[in-house]
Amino acid sequence: MAVNIRHREGVTILELSGKIFGPAALEFKRAFDEQIASCTGTPKFLVDFAHVTIMGSSGLGALTGAYVSVEQKGGLVAIINVGTNIQNLMIRSKLVDQFEPFDSEEEAIEALNAE
Repeated sequence: MAVNIRHREGVTILELSGKIFGPAALEFKRAFDEQIASCTGTPKFLVDFAHVTIMGSSGLGALTGAYVSVEQKGGLVAIINVGTNIQNLMIRSKLVDQFEPFDSEEEAIEALNAE
């Protein structure tokens, strides 16, 4: 699993790739936590799953934990490019309503900055 981090229009974008489960989920959570800690102002995050081949429940747990941390700071998290595997995992875990998937990076950034 790899995490590429970039910034656009006040939003921190985490581009994930590979498999996110087991130790890789911890790596994802650690990278997300580092970005949360370095935020000044209202944290806004976009997680891009375009290159994620599979995500397990530990990856979903890492995403949910990061979401809670961001929410506690008054911030927002959006997701894009959610594949069938991740979408089904969110449905089974009853977390599908917690994360609103957007159709594009532009749409997600616009929504995050509108709040």
